[in-house]
Amino acid sequence: VQLQASGGGSVWTGESLTLSCSASRQFNFKTMGWYRQAPGKERELVASIRVDGGANTNYADSVKGRFAISKSRARNTVSLQMNSLKPEDTAVYYCNAKFFTGVEYWGKGTLVTVSS
Repeated sequence: VQLQASGGGSVWTGESLTLSCSASRQFNFKTMGWYRQAPGKERELVASIRVDGGANTNYADSVKGRFAISKSRARNTVSLQMNSLKPEDTAVYYCNAKFFTGVEYWGKGTLVTVSS
């Protein structure tokens, strides 16, 4: 399983970015999502979505109302629309995919930098 992430970059406070993550082929994942890790902090869940037929989403409280995760069944692709970005959103963002067994995979991180 390979997860290809794209879309990171540097923006100013209040601007937007979209992250995308695609699996190398179609897999029967249970969920896909994004985690982030800021310098000196632990990795945390940002948002996740069911990709097994359901569409349940889960967001960190800090991003609710600003970020939106969506999915495409084509090659297990998920996107994270990040609006109203804040400096505290600065982190390395990692794509994640989980099977029903609990086995999970990670993509390479993509850096998001928000300057004030």
